[in-house]
Amino acid sequence: MTTTVTPWDVEGSVDYDKLIKEFGVQYISDEHYNYLKELAKEKGLEEHIFLKRKLFFAQMDLGKAIQDHKDGKPVFLYTGRAPGGSMHIGHLIPFMFTKYLQDLLDCNLYIQIPDDEKFLFKKDLTLDKIEEMLLSDLDDIAAIGFNPEKTFIFRNTEFMSNMYPLYLQTAKKITFSQARNTFGFENSSNIGQINYPALQIVPTFFEKGQCLIPCAIDQNPYFLLQRDFATKLGYNKNATILSKFLTALTGPNGKMSASDPSKAILLTDEPNQVKKKVNKHAFSGGRETLEEHREKGGDCSIDVAYQWLYNIFEEDEKEIQRIYEQYSSGNMLSGEIKKILIEKINNLLEKHRTQKQEAKENNLLEKYMKTGELAQSMWNKKF
Repeated sequence: MTTTVTPWDVEGSVDYDKLIKEFGVQYISDEHYNYLKELAKEKGLEEHIFLKRKLFFAQMDLGKAIQDHKDGKPVFLYTGRAPGGSMHIGHLIPFMFTKYLQDLLDCNLYIQIPDDEKFLFKKDLTLDKIEEMLLSDLDDIAAIGFNPEKTFIFRNTEFMSNMYPLYLQTAKKITFSQARNTFGFENSSNIGQINYPALQIVPTFFEKGQCLIPCAIDQNPYFLLQRDFATKLGYNKNATILSKFLTALTGPNGKMSASDPSKAILLTDEPNQVKKKVNKHAFSGGRETLEEHREKGGDCSIDVAYQWLYNIFEEDEKEIQRIYEQYSSGNMLSGEIKKILIEKINNLLEKHRTQKQEAKENNLLEKYMKTGELAQSMWNKKF
């Protein structure tokens, strides 16, 4: 299978060593990991499992962001989510980690909702349908629990008039040749698509300090392009901290997608749905027969249940090592490791539902988008 990795599509088995070279990024160094670990201790926080297990593994200029934080210079975070209407567990990863970084760095956070991108890149989507999907996503994002006074969530179609001067300065610096070479645009691409990368870059200029962007590695081309002209506009080159993709439930090729709800764990799934999906679709590293499995053991490197436990759910080092040894030796069966994962997923989804209800009761979304301190300042800001 041919491997495709773009900001809009991931297919095939991803070679991260190759992707590192193609996307112009570097692995996160031990020095970077250690600084974030020590900073967490100072803040009374645990080292995040996404760092401990290196789900976030690559970066651009993370060292610069760390040094600025050490020196007391301003650092701010920026991430986003295109409306989809059916968020799955994979969509939570960048937001969960972004909250951790906000707690760690005690900084402002900007979350872009590119409702325009979805309309431009999906032929069959209407603006009305996007509006419907958007409302569902916003409630899930609000449930993460960001600092309401230091977080601004904005929709491109709504905030465009405020950021238009910055957009103009950005768009003028990007040639069609650069956009085409970076994103693979063709003659059939509509001009809105060609124009869109400038809009995704704009929030990196919302402050004069260092912008740090937590996201999956497929989004890095936008921010590599920003670095070509940021200093000419009087801003810092952005920094990124990049994650691998959450392995699809059905196996190691590509990333999880909500396009087939039967094969993705959605945030709305009830416990019985999670159990059914994991048991039916989670790709197994087990052997063909019970006898062979007992003799040779399971393959944790391709077993989705183990990979999800390792990267996302099981923080205890002794327990994840126990599961690895038991499954690899054949003492633990595929059904048993799936049972552990099912319980972990349902605990996470139950917690998310509770937080979602609390966010609604406390009007957090309104604070993030309109009434919080940062939100108010952004609506009044002149760029």
